[in-house]
Amino acid sequence: MKALVWDYNKINLIEKEKPTIIDSRDAIVKVTLSSVCTSDLHIIKGFVPKAVPNTVLGHEFVGEVVELGADVKNLSIGDRVSANCETFCGECYFCKRGFINNCENGGWKLGCSIDGCQAEYVRVPFADTGLTKIPDNVSYENALFVGDILSSGYFGVELCELKQNETIAIIGSGPVGLCSMACAKLFNPSKIIAIDINSTRLNLAKELNLADYVFNPNDCDIEFEINNITQNRGVDCVVEAAGGNNTFELAWKIARANAIVAVVAMYEENQVLPLPQMYGKNLIFKTGGVDAVHCKKLLEYISEGKINTDFLVTHKYSLDEIEEAYKLFEDKNSNCLKIAIY
Repeated sequence: MKALVWDYNKINLIEKEKPTIIDSRDAIVKVTLSSVCTSDLHIIKGFVPKAVPNTVLGHEFVGEVVELGADVKNLSIGDRVSANCETFCGECYFCKRGFINNCENGGWKLGCSIDGCQAEYVRVPFADTGLTKIPDNVSYENALFVGDILSSGYFGVELCELKQNETIAIIGSGPVGLCSMACAKLFNPSKIIAIDINSTRLNLAKELNLADYVFNPNDCDIEFEINNITQNRGVDCVVEAAGGNNTFELAWKIARANAIVAVVAMYEENQVLPLPQMYGKNLIFKTGGVDAVHCKKLLEYISEGKINTDFLVTHKYSLDEIEEAYKLFEDKNSNCLKIAIY
């Protein structure tokens, strides 16, 4: 089969053996659609220490079950499935508490330390927990982002403990930020504020009615605008989904006292926590990789028409063209949100 592997700053589309069942909880999935994620770029650039060279990249995909291990009882051959970006056993200390990102037997495996989905077929460990059946009225494209960026967007809002009629600011209007806005609407906030330096993405958030206010720090004083909206208190919740040079600082500065700041961005450099400056604000910071435990619920929201992420697919490439897709995805001037690989 064809598969995209990485090896120390390089990627190559190669011929590779089709995966086989290794464990009784495995499934083999024929990949129908996959996507390229920013974390794939982090692996290629060497920012993910646990990543294993010569591994097939990719963790964001949907497909059809073609083989099942003997202990996978909740799936059948031919099922259309959405894959969780996390590999998790469902039985360890962390899994039982919903913290699947830190599963003692899994975590971020696919496309990082074991072969991922940017191939014709992929082996999915713990398939009974990591694959979710797609409802009949939901297409593969509708479901493509459920197990990763949509879950990440929901995770950020959930970390904030957003309540009805509260105000939430989302820093970063990339795919995860836009998903956070879409998920925030489910909680009926009073205002959703989108912040980004990319005006095209901000305009998209406004056009799709994902945000009530959009602000570009290159065009205005963000703190002034936030204070003007919130009676000088600051926002109730902040999701930091940008991972820029000063976005962490902006996140805590625009938060009101006693607010929650959720950091779902992946940084390439250490961030400064200026405790003397923020003393007295009594902020709560929550950070980390997504605990994608709501895939079934998110698919139901899509089925019910409450969430739609189809707009995120701005480009489509065949697997044969995936190296070109990576070049486009990395180009900051391409206005690319997400790529569907078919």
